[in-house]
Amino acid sequence: MAQALKVENVSFNYGEKRALKGVNFALEKGRFCALLGPNGAGKSTLFSLLTRLFVTREGRIEVAGFDLAKNPRKALSRMGVVFQQPTLDLDMTVARNMSYFAALHGLAGREAQRRIDEALDRLDMRARAGEKARALNGGHRRRMEIARALVHQPEVLLLDEPTVGLDTASRRAITDHVHDLAGGGLTVFWATHLVDEIWPQDDCIVLHRGEVLIHDKAATVAGDRPLIDAFIDMTGSETAA
Repeated sequence: MAQALKVENVSFNYGEKRALKGVNFALEKGRFCALLGPNGAGKSTLFSLLTRLFVTREGRIEVAGFDLAKNPRKALSRMGVVFQQPTLDLDMTVARNMSYFAALHGLAGREAQRRIDEALDRLDMRARAGEKARALNGGHRRRMEIARALVHQPEVLLLDEPTVGLDTASRRAITDHVHDLAGGGLTVFWATHLVDEIWPQDDCIVLHRGEVLIHDKAATVAGDRPLIDAFIDMTGSETAA
């Protein structure tokens, strides 16, 4: 199976503090992979490296066959990203937010509109295209951010704890939508500390204190007990309920 995202021996320091220690993994195309770790495990640091907000000389990152350090524009163009903190212009409509993002990727005219409509349809947001982002609830704002990340038709979708601050129903709806995207062939890399967002058939990477403890199917990681129990035993965390 072809690899959509490959991370080889990646490490990163904040001064003298080692945030990531020789992280290695590869994601297959069209899979949902959860990056599961307690707060402070290094999830956001890893995402910052994947998106080149941070740069390290220790290790190698490859996106859809492109080396992120040697060919950053092509590598980054293959990714869609939803950061933990919202990045919407609340005073613009959903449609204008989408159009602005499309323009940043060099898309305009009918092709841009076609892709915007398609992305909004995938997240059940087309009916809200004329509403200002400020008028949307938290769950719909997140759906819009995910739709926006799909406009340029990426091969890999990164989501850094995308359900933070959402109610249970909104969290479930977002999780279901993104799993559907993976079912349609998109590679999804979803960072979380909540085990109820992970399905048994998902790939699962457990990250703890900057190191990968295990990378396998979630059902295999869990074994013959609930995933939360296996996670707590591996990390000592009690924040994964």
